[in-house]
Amino acid sequence: MSIVAPFARPLYVMAKPIGSLCNQQCTYCYYLEKQKLYASSSFLMDDLTLQTYIRQYIEAQTQPQVLFIWHGGEPLLRPLSFYKRVTELQKAYTDRGYIIDNSLQTNGTRLNDEWCEFFREHNWLIGISIDGPQELHDHYRHMRDGAPSFPQVMHGIQLLKKHGVEWNIMGVVNDSNADHPLDVYHFYKETGCKYIQFTPIVEQDRQTGELQPFSVRPGQYAHFCCTIFDEWVRHDVGQVFVQLFDSTLACWVGEAPSLCAMWPTCGHAAVIEHNGDVYSCDHFVDADHLLGNIRHDTITSMMYSRRQVQFGRDKHDLLPRQCKECQWRFACNGGCPKDCICHTEQGEPGLNYLCQDYRQFFAHVAPYMDFMKNELLNQRAPANVMQYV
Repeated sequence: MSIVAPFARPLYVMAKPIGSLCNQQCTYCYYLEKQKLYASSSFLMDDLTLQTYIRQYIEAQTQPQVLFIWHGGEPLLRPLSFYKRVTELQKAYTDRGYIIDNSLQTNGTRLNDEWCEFFREHNWLIGISIDGPQELHDHYRHMRDGAPSFPQVMHGIQLLKKHGVEWNIMGVVNDSNADHPLDVYHFYKETGCKYIQFTPIVEQDRQTGELQPFSVRPGQYAHFCCTIFDEWVRHDVGQVFVQLFDSTLACWVGEAPSLCAMWPTCGHAAVIEHNGDVYSCDHFVDADHLLGNIRHDTITSMMYSRRQVQFGRDKHDLLPRQCKECQWRFACNGGCPKDCICHTEQGEPGLNYLCQDYRQFFAHVAPYMDFMKNELLNQRAPANVMQYV
């Protein structure tokens, strides 16, 4: 995939209206420590910041379609009135010809009928964080008092389905559930979910640099992805949409993948904290990557700033030689920079911790991707791959 202008594609600024506050205490959560950055804060986005964000975010777009992404912590710790205010402020811009959509990522434990009625009325897409069946999910995802969260999450999913809300699943792949790929995948299908995202957890101890024990281990992630792919490619193509598989096919045919880790450059997806601070990326919320604050700077000026453009290009420019010469570079592009914590055999820094896993995955799926690419080029359905298999 060739390098494109930094923002020739849509830019996104994911909003944290409650900062890092959450009603859960997930063992592997990398965002809880962000509370230290705002130790004396209320973590509540006030109305002026909200107004400024919505106006600036829309003005920064280069096309009429605008996607707002609400994240946390747990964004449903804000009352429903906050999100009613969001739609009220956005309406002024839909009257000007903008097409505005909203997506919200939640742990699902605070959903009720009133929330779901609102989401259905305004066509919000809801992402649910759940790591598999109960014994796998509750291994790391628990409430702040230590209680299991699975029953509440499943109740939330049932409410979304009851009210006809569009929803998907985001599963964190860790050292526990990675050994049970089919249990995870079959469970997701049993919930009725058609859209699935997997996020491998790779976290270091901030003091020692040692890998946290819950991180997915080398080899585990490849086994997890390949095993699920084998099930998907035989039974579910065109029926269940797995972001990693869809993005891989996009790379195979030369299109832009939806998974940002597979882009040759970064920098088009930033994050705004509750007080208006904007950071380069959700995984780089630290002093070195603070771009400014919307009270004093515009989203446009920050996202097109030299610092942010360079942050995005660093992913490409700092690739070690091993990556540059890799046959799978067109699909991998080094993966997410946050995971580039290893050295190559030649001693170069910047190798992705999951490099070998990605190599194994792409080699495994290559024959099927070649077939589906040929079907697309001949204006046939990629789902024909199930007959090919």
